[in-house]
Amino acid sequence: MATPGSPAQSVRVDGRTLRLTSLDRVLYPETGTTKADVLAYYAAVSNQLIHSARDRPVTRKRWVSGVGTPEKPGQVFFQKNIDASTPDWVQRHAIEHKDHTNVYPMLNDTATLTWLAQIAALEIHVPQWRFGAQGEQCNPDRLVLDLDPGEGAGLAECAEVARLARGILQGMGLDPHPVTSGSKGIHLYCTLDGRQSSEGVSAVAHELARALETDHPDLAVSDMKKTRRTGRVLVDWSQNNSNKTTVAPYSLRGRFQPLVAAPRTWEELDDPGLQQLDYRSVMLRVKELGDVFTADEAPRQPGEIRAAPSKEDRLSKYRSMRDPAKTPEPVPEAVGAPGGNSFVIQEHHARRLHYDFRLEHDGVLVSWALPKGPPTVPDRNHLAVQTEDHPLDYGSFEGSIPKGEYGAGEVSIWDAGTYEFEKWRDGKEVICTVHGRADGGLARSGSATRRFALINTGSSGKPGSDKNWLIHLMKEQPAASGSPVARKDRSPDRNLPPRADPAPAGAAAGAAFVEPMLATLGSAQAIPDPEDWAYEMKWDGVRAIATVNGGAIQLTSRNGNDMTPLYPELGDLAEFVSAETAVLDGEVVALNKAGRPDFGLLQTRLKLTDPADIEAATRQTPVRFLVFDLLAFDGRDLTGLDYCQRREILEKAVDDAPDSHVQVPPALDATLEEAVEASRELGLEGILAKRLTSDYLPGARSQSWVKIKHHHTQEVVVVGWRPGKGNRASKVGSLLVAVPDGVDLRYLGRVGSGLTDRELADVGARLKKMARKTPPLSDVPGADAADAHWVRPALVGEVQHSGHTGGGRLRHPVWRGWRPDKKPSDVVVER
Repeated sequence: MATPGSPAQSVRVDGRTLRLTSLDRVLYPETGTTKADVLAYYAAVSNQLIHSARDRPVTRKRWVSGVGTPEKPGQVFFQKNIDASTPDWVQRHAIEHKDHTNVYPMLNDTATLTWLAQIAALEIHVPQWRFGAQGEQCNPDRLVLDLDPGEGAGLAECAEVARLARGILQGMGLDPHPVTSGSKGIHLYCTLDGRQSSEGVSAVAHELARALETDHPDLAVSDMKKTRRTGRVLVDWSQNNSNKTTVAPYSLRGRFQPLVAAPRTWEELDDPGLQQLDYRSVMLRVKELGDVFTADEAPRQPGEIRAAPSKEDRLSKYRSMRDPAKTPEPVPEAVGAPGGNSFVIQEHHARRLHYDFRLEHDGVLVSWALPKGPPTVPDRNHLAVQTEDHPLDYGSFEGSIPKGEYGAGEVSIWDAGTYEFEKWRDGKEVICTVHGRADGGLARSGSATRRFALINTGSSGKPGSDKNWLIHLMKEQPAASGSPVARKDRSPDRNLPPRADPAPAGAAAGAAFVEPMLATLGSAQAIPDPEDWAYEMKWDGVRAIATVNGGAIQLTSRNGNDMTPLYPELGDLAEFVSAETAVLDGEVVALNKAGRPDFGLLQTRLKLTDPADIEAATRQTPVRFLVFDLLAFDGRDLTGLDYCQRREILEKAVDDAPDSHVQVPPALDATLEEAVEASRELGLEGILAKRLTSDYLPGARSQSWVKIKHHHTQEVVVVGWRPGKGNRASKVGSLLVAVPDGVDLRYLGRVGSGLTDRELADVGARLKKMARKTPPLSDVPGADAADAHWVRPALVGEVQHSGHTGGGRLRHPVWRGWRPDKKPSDVVVER
């Protein structure tokens, strides 16, 4: 290796001869560190640096004349592609982009590292994925979080956030390794098994960053905007994107001093005097401690796929349901070897014909029963019921299961082959591309290669409801040649009408308010030609129109009130939308422990006004925004498009995830009766039927949207109150309610059930301020009017009831909650 002070010399490294020049050139003027010193450092840490960068495309930052000084910084060259002077023995791979191809070097040997140091490539940056044996881009084998302190924060705050993130990551089964970045902050790395896509890893990292911000808003932030980072630490999750790179552990940094991206121990992060390390300190550490970055990681060969962690026998349930003496089905004693990628779809003539969809994963066939088979069009999802894991041998099984045995009937293979998955989240979501046979069932109904998504619809709290999934045929399908799956099209311009000039009302924040389209109450019998309708779940929350303008958003209630301050956790909505401007229609919901929207739970958020109370509520009762329509997009008015067209654009325009706080719930691929039953089984309020050809009619209550409810509910206007009995005689005991009837109000009765003492006490003071001497309506029975206190009819609530009496009063009304999002004129009689 080069000797400090030598102007030039030739060296042999890994059997290669390299000419090293300008060895006495000072690359770090503040410390006098020369190129010879840099070469000596990289020689000392070559094994460790190569291990962290092996088989990855290397992006270089070069300071040919040195990093300079604060007064006169040196010129930096950012280089991706190799040039003509690159030695031909340097290993390389190409990455194709839309309009060009870059050829990147790979840092797989000490000779290449020496060459990089000779050309003053001080900083070595790599992505979180590796090239495979054939030069293909593999899934990421590590997750990284970049903890970057804002103004007023430092390394100590980064270390505190790192410890908080460590607890979350360890709870996910990951073991994070800290690296002081050599700049200002800390990087956290976690080794992955290579089974998740970059998109999937990015989504997890993003959610983790949001969780840290939600739980520790004074310390952590997930937003890149500098104005939000003062005194806090940015949890930068974006470097998990397949196009992004991070400085490699053990790389030098091009700062004014020769600092290093240095792997550290967790004990060091607890040191209040924690500092960044320079190259001399790192050389000494490597000599004394070895590689703390990979101390507990077995070296991985290029292209190697790690076996999944050992698990309990996943076939125990399968065996318990079968007697090998009575059925020809395979009943093995052990789970198979992991690592395979087979799939099979079996046609199963049991009590009812269905299709069994099975994917090999972790040594078993993870299985779903599809009553209608795989979907053939993207806008019709099919039900998928997860069943017990099956043995790998079941993938070739065909035959007759005897009568009286589980699954009795004829089984035949409908299609089979191999698959690749983009995302696999146990119990939640699977996205995969299957490659069937040329003569298989998939080919007979279209292409033998299909890209599907399986999405768990969540538990309703009833036994077995967590097994309910939907299988969806993705709109973006592989090319006919079998080329890799196309990336999600984030530019749905081909489906859009031309931009209006000027922009349509509602296309940007601050424009005129777009009133939401309203549904009429109906029943299944009221739906003509059910095949011409789409069916969505009805969500029990508060309707909101979300307007996006750049990074700013505004949430507006149905009656035009600004709800944005009420739900600060939805302030990042713009990050989920693929255009600068958009207007979205959806429902703000709060989920209970069973994962169902709970209007009563949402009530705790609706009445808050104090910012501190609202901030606390975001942690105690977080909300989600369920988006079901798109009214404007990128300056275009979409209200004149059919429901189907708007829905297709919406699914491309909003980047959601099943467990995100912004979601586009799927339309149901089911008959009307099946949709109603699915909603009932999931414990939801009902469904919305929407005519496929319907326009969006702002502010109109249309017969093209019909809500079908499982329970009777009615919005009501409070017109007065009656005092309670005994020691509550001077307090509110029940509310007197009515509905609009033309220009008048019609009395519906009184309601006390469902109102807690605290709610009655809270509303009492408010009602007394709204007092009036005469009743605002004329049809109140004498028994109810005798001791009534009348109020101005301005407050709206909602009740559940069991029907109406012959006189039009509500039977057994139970209070559900207040509706501050509505005004009395919005209330209609629902029958």
